[in-house]
Amino acid sequence: MNTADWKNKLAQVQPRNEEAAQQASRHVNQLTKPLGSLGRLESLAVELAAMTGEPFPAVTPPGVLVFAADHGVAAEGVSAYPQEVTAQMVANFAHGGAAINVFSRQIGALLHVVDVGVAVDVDAPGVWTKKVRPGTASFLRERAMTREEAEQCVQIGFESAEAIIDEGAKLLIVGEMGIGNTTASSALLAALTGAEPDELVGRGTGVSDEKWQKKKAVVKEALSFHQPDAGDPLDALSKVGGLEIGSMAGAILCAASRRVPVLLDGFISTVAALLAVRLCPVSAEYLLGGHRSQEPGHAFALQTLGKEPLVDLGLRLGEGSGAAVAFPIVEAATRMLREMATFDEAGVSSE
Repeated sequence: MNTADWKNKLAQVQPRNEEAAQQASRHVNQLTKPLGSLGRLESLAVELAAMTGEPFPAVTPPGVLVFAADHGVAAEGVSAYPQEVTAQMVANFAHGGAAINVFSRQIGALLHVVDVGVAVDVDAPGVWTKKVRPGTASFLRERAMTREEAEQCVQIGFESAEAIIDEGAKLLIVGEMGIGNTTASSALLAALTGAEPDELVGRGTGVSDEKWQKKKAVVKEALSFHQPDAGDPLDALSKVGGLEIGSMAGAILCAASRRVPVLLDGFISTVAALLAVRLCPVSAEYLLGGHRSQEPGHAFALQTLGKEPLVDLGLRLGEGSGAAVAFPIVEAATRMLREMATFDEAGVSSE
């Protein structure tokens, strides 16, 4: 695998198509409703037109990619669950029993689970095995991964997104599974932005007060130890990131290169998006905020990206679940464009 492939394709990421946006905007203003009366659905429809380059964009079927990997930092006592849960949940995904399976079925999504670094081999039907290594090292004590492995993760994410887009996905949702990944995401977000860990580190899967303080201390100590370079996203990823986080960033970059909108999920997904944007700034134009989770760092990450989430339901599960729940709003915006009558078509007076 040539890990430079994704870099060569970043030139394909182009700015939004403003002509398509203007066409969509004119059409929205001719629909049988008072101007602006459908609020954010109207601006969302115009955004989707600009992203896709189509005045009447389609977002169905959506594609969901769930990247799974383990984290060595879990051994430092930062999570409420043991590391074995990662592999167990991947098997659950494969058998259709997780929240993301339920919500993907609800929205008619294409769904694939990608093992990029689960600590053990997962013998489950349909899982794409693209393991870079069996989990990261504990970044409290050494680099999470090598720089080459970080690039390989991005490449795998890029290729996975290409596959699901070629399968027919019109919009991309990236989810994850990995015990310890809110710790890695907090460290990576702090490394990329310079924000204080105390402002970013949340309770993840619901840790006790004692473990929460431990989690904050681990992130602070790791950042002090590694001194990641905020101007070099791959340096930060390799020192304190996660295998699935790098892969999610690669998938987002691929979607942007194909003019496919990306509906962001929770904290980890949004940190991966920030990583993608630091690697390719124009990719930010293809991101939509799906929901705002309970993780304190998520609101900060969304704000850093300049994205306002569609819903806030107090979720903190991950997997892509929040984005899948928000997807019907995105679909509603496109149906408004494609199916509502104009004043002329309906014979309704506009004055």
